[in-house]
Amino acid sequence: MTALLRSLHTAVPPTVLYQEEVRDVLAAQPGLSRLGTRLVTAAFNASGIERRHTVVEEWQDGGRGTGGGAGIFFDPETGHILNPSTGVRNTVFTDHANDLYERAARGALEGCPDVGPEDVTHVITVSCTGFFSPGPDYQLVRRLGLAATTKRIHLGFMGCYAAIPALREAAALCEADPAAVVLVVSAELCTVHVRVANDQDTIVGASLFSDGAGAAIVTGETAEAREGSAASRTPALRLDGFATVLTPVGEEAMAWNIGDHGFEMILGTYVPHIIDEHITGALEPLLAAEPELAARPYAELEHWAIHPGGRSILDKVQARLELTDAQLAPARDTLRDYGNMSSATVLFVLKHLLYGTDGTEPAAEGERVCAMAFGPGLTVESALMTRVGGAG
Repeated sequence: MTALLRSLHTAVPPTVLYQEEVRDVLAAQPGLSRLGTRLVTAAFNASGIERRHTVVEEWQDGGRGTGGGAGIFFDPETGHILNPSTGVRNTVFTDHANDLYERAARGALEGCPDVGPEDVTHVITVSCTGFFSPGPDYQLVRRLGLAATTKRIHLGFMGCYAAIPALREAAALCEADPAAVVLVVSAELCTVHVRVANDQDTIVGASLFSDGAGAAIVTGETAEAREGSAASRTPALRLDGFATVLTPVGEEAMAWNIGDHGFEMILGTYVPHIIDEHITGALEPLLAAEPELAARPYAELEHWAIHPGGRSILDKVQARLELTDAQLAPARDTLRDYGNMSSATVLFVLKHLLYGTDGTEPAAEGERVCAMAFGPGLTVESALMTRVGGAG
């Protein structure tokens, strides 16, 4: 039984961060050294990001969104970024995450013409930016009115690649049980962990990360079984295969630790070089199941959903695999308009390919899609898909 990704929906908070405004506020912080200030300017200017979204309304308009008086994260009178404890930051995550999970999940259900809340058998939730219990998997069952018997899984603290293992688990459930209907939802609130420091990892993280959620419906129905139904007239992605590879180096280059004042991202400048050196090897297990595809140039695989961990990472992937600008456009457009939303980001890129955007056509029937995401370890998760179903 082949698993199908039948619907994709994304959601972001309403507060928009414009990169130049955030850069100027961060560069003006009194705790920064001269080198730190220069690093802020360089990191923000080279990010490839124009705008991002955040649940922290205080960041609006360059940090003037508190409406008067000091907030949790920003004091508009002094212009200083504040440094709340990890507990306070996690409370903000708890207060806002459920709404994002729910918005993305409801959109995915609405986009799947013959699946309703009563049909969902499994929920898989993903996040690495906060914790609470009962968790988002439980909350989705309650908020969406799913059956009390719905089976639940939460993938926590895996990092930017975690949406692909979630899809892999959903596919395995559907292949084992043709009646399974799996709701996969990833939500990340990275901006609750922004802080001021002179070290390059913290500055690069502040220039990249943002908030957002993505949701997918995965079922075990075959295209043949759907022929003539409403579902056959909507686009889908057949989940053909998955692979996991740990690069031989890089364990210290990318990590995600819990500090006293938020989660601390380690994102070494050598990460793009590690990806550059090992990406072709990471693709070998994925493509090995289809020798004809493995023997072709990478650019002959029509579509690439690359997690936009940063502009330099995309540059290295494009150069090493000799991909075209058009093949990297979904990832670069996502980075430009949304930033790096950790695990949710690759779902935004896949949505771009499944449905298209203004002025951009979606993947056509029968065309292949390779999705890749990178995270702590250094871990490379990948998936091979085929576009099936009706027009977007």
